[in-house]
Amino acid sequence: MAKLLVEVPSDVADGLRIPPEEREGRVRRELAARLYQKGLLTLGKARALAGMSKWDFVTFLAEEGIVRQYDVEDLDADVRTLEGLP
Repeated sequence: MAKLLVEVPSDVADGLRIPPEEREGRVRRELAARLYQKGLLTLGKARALAGMSKWDFVTFLAEEGIVRQYDVEDLDADVRTLEGLP
C-alpha cells in the first residue's frame, strides 16, 4: 500500500479556523472534494480519502456546490448493475 504523507507547517495548521480535533477530517474532505472537482480522483477514491460513505460524500459535494461528474460510462455501469439485481 502506497502512502502519501503531506506535512503542514505548525504555523499553518495553527492558522486553520477549525477546532484542532476536527482538522484532519476537514482537511481530508476539502482535499478530496477539490481533487474530485478537478478530475484527479474518481468519486469512489475521493470519498475514501474523505472517509465518508458514498451518499454522505455526494451530499457534501452538493453542499460545496461541486457538480457530480457522471458520464455515459458511469450510466452504462449503473444500468449493468441494475440489470444484475434480482
